[in-house]
Amino acid sequence: MLHDDSQEALKARGNELQQRYEAASRAGLSLDMTRGKPSPEQLDLADALLALPGAGQFCDQENTDCRNYGGIDGLAAMKKLFADILGCQQTDVIVGGNSSLTMMYDTVARAMLFGVPGGDKPWVQQGTIRFLCPAPGYDRHFEIAGHLGFELVSVEMTEDGPDMDHVEALAADPSVKGIWCVPRYSNPTGITYSESVAQRLATMEAAADFRIFWDNAYAEHHFGEERQPVPDILTACRDAGNPDRVLIFTSTSKMTMAGAGVSAMAASPANINDARRHLSVQTIGPDKLNQLRHLTFFGDIDGLRAHMARVGELLKPKFSLVQEILERDLGGKDIATWSNPSGGYFVNVTGPDDCARPVIEMAAQAGVKLTPAGAPFAYGLDPQNRIIRLAPSFPPLEDIRQAMEIFTLCLELVAIRQRLAKP
Repeated sequence: MLHDDSQEALKARGNELQQRYEAASRAGLSLDMTRGKPSPEQLDLADALLALPGAGQFCDQENTDCRNYGGIDGLAAMKKLFADILGCQQTDVIVGGNSSLTMMYDTVARAMLFGVPGGDKPWVQQGTIRFLCPAPGYDRHFEIAGHLGFELVSVEMTEDGPDMDHVEALAADPSVKGIWCVPRYSNPTGITYSESVAQRLATMEAAADFRIFWDNAYAEHHFGEERQPVPDILTACRDAGNPDRVLIFTSTSKMTMAGAGVSAMAASPANINDARRHLSVQTIGPDKLNQLRHLTFFGDIDGLRAHMARVGELLKPKFSLVQEILERDLGGKDIATWSNPSGGYFVNVTGPDDCARPVIEMAAQAGVKLTPAGAPFAYGLDPQNRIIRLAPSFPPLEDIRQAMEIFTLCLELVAIRQRLAKP
């Protein structure tokens, strides 16, 4: 362990690492592990989409002409496919455009302007309003709430989900309007929410217009056969007498083409009808041809899962390599802990306090770009400056190897410098 080493041993190790760091910095590397993007090889798995649905193939199973206007809430078969992904009923689903993030933004913006079913008035007319941000979490969620005028309130993430004692205490305040949740392979910690957390979210005291934004972005993104069940939050809310409390989102963006996927929201009839009402003003109809294209490509939920198994085969070696290098270079040194997810797109590393920013800056100087320090926290502020998010999905294996070796080198060097600076 690092803290057991003598000052002389720490200085010698620090000098060795510094020489290696200087050599790496002279190599002129340009490696990027900042965002959870699909790799070109992963996107290639969906190349058949580019030729679908095919000349003259423009009608769905119900003989809907997908070239024309209409069908504002999506094709019936597309709703069915998303219902199978999310474990709900087809009638619970409304289909959107290529991005679930857009659906989430629009849903929050509508609540600001018009309010929500069961609420008294638009959120923007209610004075100071707050949104709960489990952290570390997904930075783009927090940016939506901040951009639309919410005060962001951080809640600590645990191994089961957000700290529910804290959530329940905060949600009792009527100025708190929502919470962000990524229930499976949570970004970036990789945890899956427990049944207990879901039940407490569904049953806790909260204002009638409080909403759970349940972003099941990685519902089908597994590396192997292991499947941790995602709690049925929609049923839990219905059974608790709070049917309108949860809004569930997902998309095919990391399944097929990241820029040309299909998104969906599942919710209560009141929430679905409210969204449909606003959509009837916003658009005359969605891109039904893209929905038909995906339906033709996947066929059904079994076809989708067979495709996602191939995606998992591409991702698993990358995440395994990250684990291998973290364990080899940092294991047993009492420097850091890290997640070992069985799906999703991220690995979360927790280092010593005050290490994240210097490690990320050092890595950048050596040609390795990482997610900015503080990104997984409300307002971009990690109170202990120790969380680093790794995104190994995009680079090829050799780039990941080089990037990880520089990353672990920087983390150990910063830890040694901190140790030497202490009395």
